[in-house]
Amino acid sequence: MKAKLLLLLACLALSACTLNSPLPEDPAPPPAPAPVIEIVTTAPPPPDEIAPLLNYHQTLRRMSQGELLKELSGLGLQKRSPRVAIQMGMALMLTRGGGDLARAQALLDSVATSADVEAGPFRPLAQLLSSNCAETRRLYDHADKLAAQQKDSLRRIDQLNEMLEGLKTIERTLPVRPAPGPQVTK
Repeated sequence: MKAKLLLLLACLALSACTLNSPLPEDPAPPPAPAPVIEIVTTAPPPPDEIAPLLNYHQTLRRMSQGELLKELSGLGLQKRSPRVAIQMGMALMLTRGGGDLARAQALLDSVATSADVEAGPFRPLAQLLSSNCAETRRLYDHADKLAAQQKDSLRRIDQLNEMLEGLKTIERTLPVRPAPGPQVTK
């Protein structure tokens, strides 16, 4: 039995030695190729030119007519640029002077059709505002036509009422006809 126990202890000792000794190494896998890093030089995104103009439009909408006219005169003193042209167009769209919408549309069209590089970021906004001006002008013209038609209709109604009153006056001045009597049949 001692022999068996010694044999078992020897086996355990050998197994402990094999656990502590390093295992034969597997051949190392070939190294992976180094990743290719492409360095792309891109320009930083252009600054947002439209958001400040939209905020400016909201500011203009809160202004009174007097403040709008002051703002417009201040813009007129600045050096001409696509941004200033759009700002002037926005202000003219909100004033209620005669011909202001046409002036606004002309300013906005000049930016929308400009071949200038500086006008590039402003073209879509200028086209949108110009089409808005054109539609507003069309609606104003239609409203003017309707107002003229209404005025003409009211004038015609007044003429017809005068004619009716004249006929009533004539009818009142006519002598009363005697009522027809009973007819005698023979």
